Amino acid sequence: MPRLPKVVQALLNPQIYPESAPAVEMVQTQMSFVFLAGDYVYKIKKPVNLGYLDYTTLSQRHFYCQREVELNQRLCPDTYLGLVPITRNRGDILLDGGGRVIEYAVKMRYLPQDRMMNVLLVKKQVSAAMVAQVAQKLAAFHQQAATDATISAFGELDAIRVNTEENFSQTLPYIGNTISEAQYRHIKDYTNSFIANNAPLFARRVAEGKIRDCHGDLHAAHICFTPSINSLSRSSVQAGQADDICIYDCIEFNDRFRYCDVASEIAFLAMDLDHYGRLDLSRSFVEAYVSSSRDKELLQLLSFYKCYRAYVRGKVEGFKLDDPHISDEEKIKILAVARSYFELAEGYV
Repeated sequence: MPRLPKVVQALLNPQIYPESAPAVEMVQTQMSFVFLAGDYVYKIKKPVNLGYLDYTTLSQRHFYCQREVELNQRLCPDTYLGLVPITRNRGDILLDGGGRVIEYAVKMRYLPQDRMMNVLLVKKQVSAAMVAQVAQKLAAFHQQAATDATISAFGELDAIRVNTEENFSQTLPYIGNTISEAQYRHIKDYTNSFIANNAPLFARRVAEGKIRDCHGDLHAAHICFTPSINSLSRSSVQAGQADDICIYDCIEFNDRFRYCDVASEIAFLAMDLDHYGRLDLSRSFVEAYVSSSRDKELLQLLSFYKCYRAYVRGKVEGFKLDDPHISDEEKIKILAVARSYFELAEGYV
């Protein structure tokens, strides 16, 4: 594996943290390094330009760190605490210290990994009642989420085509690797036909105010069944004192990916539940959302948006294959996951 950047090496040292952190565990995504340090988590953004996001300058990373905190406080208010500067002072890299700012970190309270929905799904510990609670939380959130003429424009046909065509253009280099030529053509033809044949439905969704400032990345790994942990330590959370739902890690880097039909947001998690083989929970989740929101029309768009969201997941997983900081061994697993999402996307066709 290539050598990690110096700021990342520094954050792997427990002594850099102002709180007591007996050990530090690092997790990375395509766009971030995440450090689990005791009762807190620190997240820094990689200086990358992936086309749909640009973190290449310090000022951009600062801006998007601020956006991440603000937006995620909507659905997970007690977890996102704010920004912390990372500085260099006389050769030393410091967290929340003096000197020249070289990076910024989003500071969060620790969320117990064993209470994440994706982990619980594998253990078969997610119930219909639990997904119904998620659905009710989302229905209330969507009811209050911002909408205006600018946001609603992202539900119009031209905007939807921009998103779907971006998917197809960005996966062209991966044909024959994560997705086959036949799958690519089948999904693309279905997508274009559905949009063309359902123009009145899309227009009605815009007119009814169904295009909102949503979460944008609603899959199982971003849902934690834990309380508003203002007064809880990591140990007490792990002991099982959990009675609330935190939906975190929304998209902050591109408004276009959050401004969407609520049907697309619901389809995202429903699709992910399908991916885990839990079609029963997927149905329960959708039924609970429709019951809470009274949005029966959503069902007409469900398969279309499930296909779109599965394709997005396959695409994003495929992007990780180009990340120099991810090991070859891990990329073998990533390839399998990417292919499974593209297979699921074709299944909705």
